[in-house]
Amino acid sequence: MSIIKHNENTDYLDQEILRKLDENGRIPFSEIAKDLNISNSLVHLRVRKMQESGIIKGFSVKLDAKGIGFETITYTGIATKEARFAYSISEQLEKIPEVVECHWVSGKYALFIKIVAANNEELRKILYEQIHQIEGVGGTDSFISFGSAFEKNLPVK
Repeated sequence: MSIIKHNENTDYLDQEILRKLDENGRIPFSEIAKDLNISNSLVHLRVRKMQESGIIKGFSVKLDAKGIGFETITYTGIATKEARFAYSISEQLEKIPEVVECHWVSGKYALFIKIVAANNEELRKILYEQIHQIEGVGGTDSFISFGSAFEKNLPVK
């Protein structure tokens, strides 16, 4: 069951629309309208408002990294030489196509990234020939993913 946290930006109807979209992101708005016994135009209006307010960030296709040839997936912590480098490092990381996520974190690392690579040799090249060459990178620690136990969207309450 999906859980969406109620806040001042959503009401019951918005939450029901989000539940339907969470279950099937390709569901036609007309089907949502029918299921909720409301007009199709109201669903369009509510979704557009949730997009404009930033609740819905967008719609996309979720790709299977291994299914399209990325055999090595890692989570890598990046230590910086100085804290001031964190933002400029993240800007450079965004330019590397194989770096698909980047988070500022607390603790030993300043940044934590997800890398997809064709294989271990490609990962080595990404790390040593690209990431370690970025000004301010002090070091990296990589954790290879053997596979995903599960992935899920935000809870909807």
